[in-house]
Amino acid sequence: MRIRPAAAADLPRLQEIERAAGEPFRALGMAAIAEDEPPALEVLEEFRAAGRAWVAVPEESDQPVAYLIAEPVDGALHVEQVSVHPSAARRGVGRALLDHAAGYARASGCGALTLTTFAEVPWNAPYYRRLGFRVLDEAGLGPGLRKIRAYEGELGLDRWPRVCMRRPV
Repeated sequence: MRIRPAAAADLPRLQEIERAAGEPFRALGMAAIAEDEPPALEVLEEFRAAGRAWVAVPEESDQPVAYLIAEPVDGALHVEQVSVHPSAARRGVGRALLDHAAGYARASGCGALTLTTFAEVPWNAPYYRRLGFRVLDEAGLGPGLRKIRAYEGELGLDRWPRVCMRRPV
């Protein structure tokens, strides 16, 4: 796999990846997550234009199979979304994207990666723990992460346990 900046032409494909990556949530009784719409093209373009959208592409193709978008929050680079198409799952693609984002974070003066995720979904918090992320308690949340968590609550994501996680870079 190669990691490269997302191109404008990639953005519709990122939405396809997001839809496909959401399907496994259905088997966990989380149909609302499976049916959730991916980020709008305009939102993806904002991340791309800011230089904080990356895609993973196979060596033999330039067609993205995964993506990551991020933004600075509370002195860290916050992973807004990382999604891997099921056809490319379990090959280290998500890890490669996170490592790439960590390199960007270091170069940008951020001390960590942060993210919010489902606590009990096997490919969410347990996966991120294996990659060196640690759950933040309430006292460890800065104002930006608190705002993100409040917004997630408004969206109804708190129907399932969620956590904020951090990994130093």
